[in-house]
Amino acid sequence: MLNFDEQRFLRIQSGAVALRQRLDEVIASCLEKGAENIFFLGTGGAAILMQPAAQLLQRRSRFPVFIDLPAELVVTGSANLMARSIIVIPSLSGTTKESVAFLAKAKEVGATVLTLVGHQETPLGKGGDHAFVNFAEDDTSCESFYMQSLFIALSIMRHRGEIENYDQVVRELEALPRLLLEVKRSYEEKAEDFARILAGADYHIITGAGNAWPEAFYYGMCILEEMQWIRTRPVHASDFFHGTLELVEKDVSVVLFKGEDSLRPLADRLEAFARNYTDRLTVLDTAEFALPGISAEVRGLVSPIVLATVLERISAHLEVMRNHPLTTRRYYKRVAY
Repeated sequence: MLNFDEQRFLRIQSGAVALRQRLDEVIASCLEKGAENIFFLGTGGAAILMQPAAQLLQRRSRFPVFIDLPAELVVTGSANLMARSIIVIPSLSGTTKESVAFLAKAKEVGATVLTLVGHQETPLGKGGDHAFVNFAEDDTSCESFYMQSLFIALSIMRHRGEIENYDQVVRELEALPRLLLEVKRSYEEKAEDFARILAGADYHIITGAGNAWPEAFYYGMCILEEMQWIRTRPVHASDFFHGTLELVEKDVSVVLFKGEDSLRPLADRLEAFARNYTDRLTVLDTAEFALPGISAEVRGLVSPIVLATVLERISAHLEVMRNHPLTTRRYYKRVAY
């Protein structure tokens, strides 16, 4: 595979899976001590990657869950942020300034802070009450963060008696790193063709529904915009028919990510519409990838993880095709802001 280290990928994703038991123990302890809610409070891309786990809890658990912006909470606070809150702060670098600033506020109220970081010796790596460290870099962080946050959500449901097949689900998830590697291998020949579509336009409407939507949002903002300087319009499939549809015409690129959760019909609806009005609809569908031993239920849970692992292959080809390395920036961590 182009510019890809298979053993490194397996090591990083297996590292995320290896954190499951300790995450479960910490969540159990928090609930035993009377935790009343949980906040997922990342900044930028890391925040987006927490959305599927938050959605899972919102729809299948009665445990209150909040997802907000640390930069705003530092200014406004929250009536729901209290000593009995669990706070999850993901940051690959461990140095994200908005998240570091919020950490101090969380400490003031006495909340229990779980940090998910790639580096221990950082403000967030050292500042959390419970730091979960799994080294990763931009090309491997999505799957890692998705899995860690999913384990947190499943643990809450387990200890509240809101999931009956927890053991089965986590057994399947533990097999995911090697399955994802096979997904990458199976898609490699097609990745260049998809990259050519992305390179062939300077504007894309990028969309999805359910837990595929956060990956559409993330890929549009953090990869195509930040790392490739390609203009995108990320829009949720539920919002597409309330504004963005008017921008669709023959030569407009629409990129649709389809997952396998219960909200897939929303993506089907959008696909049916777009096929009638543009000749530049591109669909990336997780249902096309083999995941031996993974049940339909778990396939639905891991759709954003599968999308992320395929999109990494597309990005690897895209940066070579455009002669624009994914590490190139004009402003991000280059200038004061």
